[in-house]
Amino acid sequence: MTDRSNARVGLLSADQAPLLMRDVYAGGDPGPIAAALATVPELAAVTLPFIGGVLGPSALDVRTKELVILRTSVVASCRYCVDAHTVVALDVGLTADEVHRLRGRGGDGSTPFDARDVALLAWVDEVAGGRGEVPDAIFDAFAVHFVDHEIVELTLLASTTLLLNRFCTALRLPTSTDTADRLRQEGMS
Repeated sequence: MTDRSNARVGLLSADQAPLLMRDVYAGGDPGPIAAALATVPELAAVTLPFIGGVLGPSALDVRTKELVILRTSVVASCRYCVDAHTVVALDVGLTADEVHRLRGRGGDGSTPFDARDVALLAWVDEVAGGRGEVPDAIFDAFAVHFVDHEIVELTLLASTTLLLNRFCTALRLPTSTDTADRLRQEGMS
């Protein structure tokens, strides 16, 4: 269940969804992003498969993808995405310490991340929060750990996440009550 009252646009329920969107609701509440996109089914028809393709399973391991998604969401200050992907990150095996650090909380100056993760997070910080071209030094440190197809996918993942961050923040999409409850249980609300 999600409190939809603060969203800036109507988040359609299954009975309100246009016929072209009914399959998205077949498994229950599809979440606020799909419920907002349902208001424009011709855009949802291309956007939802694209998002699923970028964020879904690929040659990259799920932990690496969640590092990118959560960190991008933190850099962009997207409450909805930080909340949702904090839960996902914990579910895919990131430690509570790693999640706290990605969220900019806690730490004693040490890092729970290895050199590959540090280079990846520096790349993400620049892609998501920088202006203009990413400095060569950051790319060079990143490229030591990743091959071209991974670099392209990781950059597209950060960029797509940033698009979703702005979408969710601009429309003030709400965190689900299940996610909020889980964050409280984990001490991350």
